[in-house]
Amino acid sequence: MEDGFEQLEQKVKKAAEVVRRLQGENKELRAELVRAQGRIGEVERRLESADKRQATSDDDGPKLEALSREVRALRQEREEIRTRIARLVDVLDALE
Repeated sequence: MEDGFEQLEQKVKKAAEVVRRLQGENKELRAELVRAQGRIGEVERRLESADKRQATSDDDGPKLEALSREVRALRQEREEIRTRIARLVDVLDALE
């Protein structure tokens, strides 16, 4: 009987460690998402500014294309982070 309690205690401790680790990862991913959203906002502002300048100059074409690629990459990164956070939330929900 004592052995059963020890096994249960070990399982509870392991589950608690997993929860703590996942909470830490979740916190890190949320911070990463906030940073990515900030970068996306900055790139979008730069892109809008470049759009306005492009109306007066065609020399900014390569810059504009680079900014467009960066925006697409950042949006994809944001979606990947959202997906990872959703998976972590699902894992945490399953533990409760």
